[in-house]
Amino acid sequence: MPALLFRKKIDRYCTYCQFAGKVDEETMICQKYGIVPAAHRCRKFRYDPLKRVPSRPHLSLIHI
Repeated sequence: MPALLFRKKIDRYCTYCQFAGKVDEETMICQKYGIVPAAHRCRKFRYDPLKRVPSRPHLSLIHI
């Protein structure tokens, strides 16, 4: 498996999987299992770093 970017322990949900596409906020379409909830987990998980939405930094951490 390729190196997981950003964190060592990434949540293995369909939301971050290369085999899944977003249907709506709560539903994904998986190439392996079809229509599944976004929180679905399976053994075919492959991390796709482009699906990750980074969190915004806190204003207290930004030094201007």
